[in-house]
Amino acid sequence: MQGTRRGAADGRCDAGPLRWRTAAERALYGPGGFYLRPEGPAGHFRTSVHASPLFAAAVARLLADTAGRLDTDEVALVDIGAGRGELLSGILAAVPDGLAVRPYGVERAPRPSGLDPRIAWRTEPPAGVSGLLFANEWLDNVPVDIAETGPDGVVRYVLVRPDGSEEPGDPVEGPDAEWLARWWPSAGPGTRAEIGRPRDEAWAAAVATLERGLAVAVDYAHVRDARPPFGTLTGFRAGREVPPVPDGSSDLTAHVALDACALPGAELLGQREALHRLGVSGARPPLSLATTDPAAYVRALAAAGEAAELTARGGLGDFGWLMQSVGLEGTTGALRDCRP
Repeated sequence: MQGTRRGAADGRCDAGPLRWRTAAERALYGPGGFYLRPEGPAGHFRTSVHASPLFAAAVARLLADTAGRLDTDEVALVDIGAGRGELLSGILAAVPDGLAVRPYGVERAPRPSGLDPRIAWRTEPPAGVSGLLFANEWLDNVPVDIAETGPDGVVRYVLVRPDGSEEPGDPVEGPDAEWLARWWPSAGPGTRAEIGRPRDEAWAAAVATLERGLAVAVDYAHVRDARPPFGTLTGFRAGREVPPVPDGSSDLTAHVALDACALPGAELLGQREALHRLGVSGARPPLSLATTDPAAYVRALAAAGEAAELTARGGLGDFGWLMQSVGLEGTTGALRDCRP
């Protein structure tokens, strides 16, 4: 196994090796962990939320559509992995008149200063609410164990030290082995897999908090027939991709097996299609508008550029959207056409 040696954030590199799930949990959410830092995720990487307000406006349309399907003018909005409240703030600014929203930010970091007082800040999603539960780039930060197939064909847990160096651990057995056999079978010696069972369980628990409504998870993803043979675990710090080192100095993320997370009746599609259904298009405005209303043309052109980034192949458009309806009827899919 290849190991990347770096000094740990606290200067110690002599701690014993741990499974990746435990090491990542400490590095991300333990004392001084990456996600508890004041700057938040936005200080280190760019998401759809930060790329354009068009994303929050699209989710606001989805929220309004969900309220319509619930036949109510008062609806809950639960943002899991809320960061510093950027998405919630954007959605609230775009909600149509006449729709009352009860917003919840679910995050392990403390409540940000200056946040809209309407937003309830919690470490767990509220139970028994009806509305829209939205998890943007949350599941990729639910820590998972890493497995690697050895030269003898045995699939073992990968152990890691705070400096990023790795070594093989015990053979994978029990529920983890069953998960791998179903969702990420070994492709032979030297190949790796990320055991997504904790994410399946986290998503099922989140969906179970909804009494009625729609649950949506958005993340970089892959499906069973196209699993990456060497995994996707990586790090991000200050806007750059860096080696994954569990010392608290960087984000630790791995793409999500969204097909494994999906519950019966779920819909899975790409962000490009999802945002198109929600009215986000990268189409350029007609040139005639430049003559009749130059200022409107410039605004429309800027919006088209932002929409193009949100839906670009090879970029943000490659995100997967997992949608799960709870107690909603009358549609063939979880995400309807909600273009304005």
